[in-house]
Amino acid sequence: MDQVTIKRALLSVSDKAGIIELGQALAAQGVELVSTGGTAKALRDAGLEVRDISDLTGFPEMMDGRVKTLHPKVHGGLLAVRDNAEHLASMDEHAIGAIDLVVVNLYPFAQTVARGAAREEIIENIDIGGPSMVRSAAKNHESVAILTDPADYALVHGGGTTLEQRRKFAAKAYAATAAYDAAIASWFAFADQGEAFPATLPVALTKGPELRYGENPHQSAALYLPQTGTRGIAQAEQLQGKALSYNNYNDADAALELVSEFKDGPPTVVIVKHANPCGVATADTLKAAYLEALACDSVSAFGGIIAVNRTLDRETAEAMAGIFTEVVVAPDADADARAVFATKKNLRLLITGDLPDPARPGLMLKSIAGGMLVQSRDNGRLGELKVVTKRAPTEQELADCRFAWTVAKHVKSNAIVYAKGGSTAGIGAGQMNRLESARIAAWKAKDAADKAGWAQPRTIGSAVASDAFFPFADGLLAAVEAGATAVIQPGGSIRDDEVIAAADEAGLAMVFTGMRHFRH
Repeated sequence: MDQVTIKRALLSVSDKAGIIELGQALAAQGVELVSTGGTAKALRDAGLEVRDISDLTGFPEMMDGRVKTLHPKVHGGLLAVRDNAEHLASMDEHAIGAIDLVVVNLYPFAQTVARGAAREEIIENIDIGGPSMVRSAAKNHESVAILTDPADYALVHGGGTTLEQRRKFAAKAYAATAAYDAAIASWFAFADQGEAFPATLPVALTKGPELRYGENPHQSAALYLPQTGTRGIAQAEQLQGKALSYNNYNDADAALELVSEFKDGPPTVVIVKHANPCGVATADTLKAAYLEALACDSVSAFGGIIAVNRTLDRETAEAMAGIFTEVVVAPDADADARAVFATKKNLRLLITGDLPDPARPGLMLKSIAGGMLVQSRDNGRLGELKVVTKRAPTEQELADCRFAWTVAKHVKSNAIVYAKGGSTAGIGAGQMNRLESARIAAWKAKDAADKAGWAQPRTIGSAVASDAFFPFADGLLAAVEAGATAVIQPGGSIRDDEVIAAADEAGLAMVFTGMRHFRH
């Protein structure tokens, strides 16, 4: 059955947007409108003739509205196969009329959870009758149209549907009920029962924009968004520039996650390239912090991503406009800063509002062949540091250690970060051994000093952070050679004594965190 003329429509919606216009269009085509509760009232208030669901079923709505559409005269009218003689005979015998269109959207469960409602209210916002009607209508889409999205209402204003339309409506309807059930299952598992890893992991995401391509041009990609009001790079407002690519989103997220570590700190700027920080600095002003971050590795910063923890001002924007930058991420930007960036048509400016909480809980998912790896977010915070060398760090060395450690958490392993005075001096990332990372970081620091005309690299007198323990003393000795005077690392190697002895011999101060921050 291709074309179906709508003779009877059942309308029962939580979100009333567009329902009056739909009801008016259907009524103009001679369609009988059947409705429930608040939807029926809204239609009547608009002057439309509406038949109550209780009149259709012969039973009143009862139990505070929990039972109103769960009835054979509803589901029989939806599920009956129109060219099946047995089904038609049953409809005649039991006075069941066909329903050609169902318009349903569900109780706002996710929104109720998001605003922190009490458990009893959350339970009451679990829709039962709505999903049942949706599934019945979608199953019988050969004859019945199911609308769950107000954006589709206009498609049936003419009073009829095609089979192609009904198939698309059914697919969207089942996706809607799947997402709804996933939200409920997630709440029960994580919030109500407090499970870390439930037996079945419900994940429901809504498709956002399709991206130009994935990591490479031969790969396709799209952005998917969670149902809840999560804030992050995916929800940022883009003020200018062409659409973001897969890599732009990935790199901008890395920059935002790192700068959020300094959410309540002094003005901070993070520069990221290929998801690795290549310069991070704090200072009295954003402009000063940017120039310090840029000095760490100005070569890698070209074509990079910048994130800041303060509202962007004109002076900082002008400094950033000095080199090509793909994306700038900020909580906000004043009018002067926006005007500066407006002259850079290839630069994307993203406004995030409040920065994410770096200590927030959550799960991280990574696909592998044949499965999915799931782990909790790395939201570990520094606790008490254990001094393991004869010399304890000075107050400044300790501050540099903490800063370097915060940055190292966001650098691909094996990670080595030199820092001094609230700025990164050299960053070594993604190497197969820690010694090479230490050498690369030192080399970058020397290269930066040569380019800037400094007398010596900023690794002289710096603190060095290692995201995991030094398995041998060689990596630490490379840091000594680079001029570091303090070290922060997790500890835990079977050769810790050897590494501590090497640090003591070199006069270093070293502290153990007892926590590592691998990032693969």
